Amino acid sequence: MYAFSRSRFAWALLTLGTTLLLLIALFFQYALGYQPCVMCVYQRAALVVVIAAGLLGWLAPRSPVLASSAMLIWLAASADGFLLAWEHVGYQLNPSPFNQCSSFAEFPAWLPLDSWLPALFFPTGDCADVDWSLLGWSMPQWLMGIFAVLAALAAFFMLVRLLGWKRARA
Repeated sequence: MYAFSRSRFAWALLTLGTTLLLLIALFFQYALGYQPCVMCVYQRAALVVVIAAGLLGWLAPRSPVLASSAMLIWLAASADGFLLAWEHVGYQLNPSPFNQCSSFAEFPAWLPLDSWLPALFFPTGDCADVDWSLLGWSMPQWLMGIFAVLAALAAFFMLVRLLGWKRARA
């Protein structure tokens, strides 16, 4: 596993897998007509950060600094995506006039993704709507699972790299 964690192939799998998830989201939006809400857009942003981490790791999979940075970014974005999906599920399971998400994305002024890439990050839907489900799970519930797996994989590979590095130094 240590050798795999240091391969471009591993990072390519992460990048391609998460890019596929983003493309599926865009398919749901543009082919099936489901409108993304603010929480959907934030979860997309977390996914884009995981994609960026995968690209960073792919550039230098054997570099301790770049690969470790990429893994930390991957873990942080996955954990953030999980928390965003968790919050989104709360809006869906407990709809209330007192428990609503914003209608507008609140990205930092220095990174207005909704202005720069509106096709990807401009919210038009309602967080409480459950337009789609599979096996009884809504899209944010599936994303909770996906982000949990991504975070667990990041933590696992961080541990593999740490143990492999210690073993190599011994």
